[in-house]
Amino acid sequence: MSLSARYLIPIKTVTGLNAREHHMTRARRVRSERNATAFIVKPFPTPCIVRLVRLSSALCDDDNLPGACKAVRDEIAKICGCGDSPRDPITWVYAQEKVKRGQFGIKVEFLAI
Repeated sequence: MSLSARYLIPIKTVTGLNAREHHMTRARRVRSERNATAFIVKPFPTPCIVRLVRLSSALCDDDNLPGACKAVRDEIAKICGCGDSPRDPITWVYAQEKVKRGQFGIKVEFLAI
């Protein structure tokens, strides 16, 4: 496997399962995350592996990590012309890195299979 494309999306993610926010606040945040992803990420041929690396000053639980990246994942699947279910041609991998306070984002890495 070789790294084929890499992007940095400068968004501050919220741990999805533990977020206590009004439904309209959540809808605006998700729309903003998806728009940022659509603006930066370019289509990539499938099948592939997509690695999403959450950058934040605080690490989240491993069960909250996929939820924090959900809007980005949904938009990447749409950009690539497929869904994000286990039957679809994208394998999703999650990681996180601790960075200095005030820094944040999501690194997106496409790996050709």
